[in-house]
Amino acid sequence: MVCGGFTCSKNALCSLNVVYMLVGLLLIGVAAWGKGYGLVSSIHIIGGVIAVGVFLLLIAIVGLIGAVHHHQVMLFFYMVILFIVFLFQFGVSCSCLAMNRGQQEGLLNSTWSILEDPTKTDLETQLNCCGLFNREDSRQQYEQDLKTCPLSCNATQPCFPCGDMMLNHATEALKILGGVGLFFSFTEILGVWLAVRYRNQKDPRANPSAFL
Repeated sequence: MVCGGFTCSKNALCSLNVVYMLVGLLLIGVAAWGKGYGLVSSIHIIGGVIAVGVFLLLIAIVGLIGAVHHHQVMLFFYMVILFIVFLFQFGVSCSCLAMNRGQQEGLLNSTWSILEDPTKTDLETQLNCCGLFNREDSRQQYEQDLKTCPLSCNATQPCFPCGDMMLNHATEALKILGGVGLFFSFTEILGVWLAVRYRNQKDPRANPSAFL
């Protein structure tokens, strides 16, 4: 049987979902590793990463079972959910690639304001900085962050703001994040296409005499 037939589509869809399962397990493992080593103490960040990993793992399991058993209903829900994930991830990836420096500053400001104090302390310790931006429009927030900063700052050794340090690498990080997200979004649309094609193909085991 030439590639593109029932067996080839089945194997390709199974392989793709195995990769999704490994990525899901990797996300869960990275979150647990970061929590275990105390890199991130915020339960919301840990929970968010684990939730994404579990969601991806469940979707991959549904797709894998549907592919193995040629289950029409499971394959239908699999391709619908995967297509929704593709739309969301494609939009986020394009936004990351198109974000300029001013938008990056706005994103950092909005994110910093909702972070918990333990998470801010983790970032300040790892990056060796204090506060976000030491500017006139954010001076009050910066002075408040200095009070809880774990570093010892004084007049002779001023602390470097975390925001400036983050912006130095934000453009490169966003390009990497957007590029990786865009790559995986195309693998998701590939999964949708394979699922649609596989659902419409007839199982040769259902009528073996037709292939004799």
